[in-house]
Amino acid sequence: MLFKKTVMLYYTKRNCGLYFLNGKGYTITEYRKRKGKQEKPMNIRTLAAIWAAKFAGFACKKLGRQGVTWAGKIALRISPHILKELSSQVRKEIFVTCGTNGKTTTNNMLCAALEAEGQKVVCNHTGSNMLNGVVAAFVLSAGLNGRLDADYACIEVDEASTRHVFPHLQPDYMVMTNLFRDQLDRYGEIDITMNILEEMIRKVPKMKVIVNGDDALSAYLAMDCGNPYITYGISKQVLKNDTNEIREGRFCKRCGERLQYSFYHYSQLGDYKCPGCGFTRPALDYDATDVKVADQLSFQVEGRRLVANYRGFYNVYNILAAYAGVRTAGYSADHFQDMLNKFNPENGRMEQFRIRGCSVTLNLAKNPAGFNQNISAVMQDTAPKDIIITINDNAQDGRDISWLWDVDFDRLMDPSVKSITVSGIRCQDMRLRLKYVDIPSMLEADVEKAIRARVEDGVSNLYVLVNYTALFGTRNILKRMEGEKE
Repeated sequence: MLFKKTVMLYYTKRNCGLYFLNGKGYTITEYRKRKGKQEKPMNIRTLAAIWAAKFAGFACKKLGRQGVTWAGKIALRISPHILKELSSQVRKEIFVTCGTNGKTTTNNMLCAALEAEGQKVVCNHTGSNMLNGVVAAFVLSAGLNGRLDADYACIEVDEASTRHVFPHLQPDYMVMTNLFRDQLDRYGEIDITMNILEEMIRKVPKMKVIVNGDDALSAYLAMDCGNPYITYGISKQVLKNDTNEIREGRFCKRCGERLQYSFYHYSQLGDYKCPGCGFTRPALDYDATDVKVADQLSFQVEGRRLVANYRGFYNVYNILAAYAGVRTAGYSADHFQDMLNKFNPENGRMEQFRIRGCSVTLNLAKNPAGFNQNISAVMQDTAPKDIIITINDNAQDGRDISWLWDVDFDRLMDPSVKSITVSGIRCQDMRLRLKYVDIPSMLEADVEKAIRARVEDGVSNLYVLVNYTALFGTRNILKRMEGEKE
């Protein structure tokens, strides 16, 4: 069966090749005469990489471990050019999603929207967004014959990792969600992230950037690079902004003058203009109007009403970005609402669990802007609630957790919040942060013990807010507890 497929076998260091077709070996000249040039012969190293990666992914899954990045690492070790080979098989177009917050939800939603249009899509659903994770998405989607059956690829890419990913694939679109301060000891100041993105965007001049026009940093980057761009955003003020958030992008990137805002949505997202050079929020190609924020999110765009059954004002941007993506790809988005009805945020993005009568909501919070939006989403729920906050400082989180002092934790001082438990490697630091705003907390370093204690106390509404490396372990704990018999 294997030899009925096309395989290239290397047998010397000079790259001389023997090509197989239907079990018989041919020289390259004979092969092309018999097969034509319609299908490029598959390198045996690529096949070996795919098989090894699939085995690694299967083994890790059976062991209950996250095996996605290992699969990608193994594939790259065997075949360094495998991403270029597989991404070239995508029949139509490749989307990459970048930005500080909202990448995973936006990317997965865009994938679901394209699938709702009847398209086959490769996607790194788990949010593994560095080179190994991107490679894994392709190799695990490929068949054992090395062929990829995909119309589109929707790939979330870590901003700093674009330097490692872009040389191996050529995106047609970049969806840019936002740019906030994140992991100072890894990314440094936000200007460094912007410089990396600018460098990589300029290297793909035909790539169209689908950008959040409400973010002065993202919008400036899209305009400055010279690539074609499409904008989305929320033109009118929706919420009363009474927080003292630390805001990025206060100064114009073009001339250095302080930007003037007529209103903020959150952080630096809003309606801005520069009194010095005239830089201003661009006209919005996809504008969310009549936005309603309650237990459901709803808004109007292009004359159609979109409704989503989850909370968090920031999700308006995620939905709008996915909508802009599918429309920019040329689809009518007639099935977009059907997709929203079925779409279930997973991987710890407002993910719901039911454990012994307790409703548990898990959400990722990894920087000041994201944590403040988490707090807003939690406080939209007026019912009595208990909260667990888990903070780690592993390498992927960033060792520097000083960003906790930029989060508006004082908003948790509310009668509806019955208790707060702090957990994780840096639970003592988190407890100290709450103490400075006179919020009492309980300490339990082990997150599983913290969750079990709350459930055994009979709480009915529990929010678990975690940073990055705590996410997957906590999610596995909650899934296991959900499956336990009462």
